[in-house]
Amino acid sequence: MKKLWFLCFAALLLGPAMLPAQTAAQSYYLDTSDYAADPAAHSFEGRIHVYCTHDWASPVTDRTDGNHYDMRQYSHFVLDSLGSPVVRTDAVLTLEQVPWASRQLWACDVACKDGRYYLFFPAKDHQGIFRIGVAVADRPEGPFAPDPEPMAGTYSIDPTVFEDNGEFYLYFGGLQGGQLQRFADNKLLDCERMPSADEEALPARVARLSADMHALAEAPRPVVILGTDGQPLKAGDPHRFFEAAWMHKHNGVYYFTYSTGSTHLICYATGDNPYGPFTYRGVVLTPVVGWTTHQSICRHRGKWYLFYHDSAPSGGVSSLRSTKFCELVHNPDGSIDAVQGQ
Repeated sequence: MKKLWFLCFAALLLGPAMLPAQTAAQSYYLDTSDYAADPAAHSFEGRIHVYCTHDWASPVTDRTDGNHYDMRQYSHFVLDSLGSPVVRTDAVLTLEQVPWASRQLWACDVACKDGRYYLFFPAKDHQGIFRIGVAVADRPEGPFAPDPEPMAGTYSIDPTVFEDNGEFYLYFGGLQGGQLQRFADNKLLDCERMPSADEEALPARVARLSADMHALAEAPRPVVILGTDGQPLKAGDPHRFFEAAWMHKHNGVYYFTYSTGSTHLICYATGDNPYGPFTYRGVVLTPVVGWTTHQSICRHRGKWYLFYHDSAPSGGVSSLRSTKFCELVHNPDGSIDAVQGQ
């Protein structure tokens, strides 16, 4: 009865497009002995490798702009398939290893090129500005050795890398604590600016990576999400981008997925190339226990999986999250069945 009331309320508040076909797929936690969030999952060397932030009971009590999300290292998980045993390794990269970083190792991603593994991560520099760095390893489980400086021209948070036809593209961006509102035309503003509800929403960014994977090959571009009317989504739209960019490709269609932040959804939009524009299609994941929601989508042995986190194992503590995953269904018409977050 409680779930039915929630779904009815969501439909009234956000409209019927919020409630697409949903799947009751069995979800599994990777590990509940300690906390890990913001999963970036990939099929490497015949196994599923998942890279997560490592939540902990930080002494930081200032919740402004997410300061209490005080992650200091990354964890790595490896498993063979859905429900199989999981091996966890912590500290595959730590804050202390990164000379330019001062705090907050937030969500990362890993890409493989020519047998080497590249971990892209955000952190605040010593001026308190988020930048994106890269660290390299010879094995998917690391350990990773970081470059001494962040990547030139990068800013904000939640980097993710997508490979397409031999090229690698870096997507990034996040609002509020992610500082995207502090930049315009790839330049730091004197004063941050959030758009009003009837203005165009702030978009994620994308740039092609250099051949050596250590730099941007071009200036970052906006990742525009269009509504069904063909116009960019407004800042007041409940489906607008907030953070957690992720890209995957299925049957020739490019799927840009992302978190909406304050409306607690994972949504998806589709396009015909890595740069977009992308047209909003629907919801991938309904709200979970906890404030944040962050996803990755991985194809392994012919099946698609959705990885995400919630705060249920910690009793709802928003900064102590655990990663879980389930199968993801793509329909013949290109739509995705929404997974029930709770």
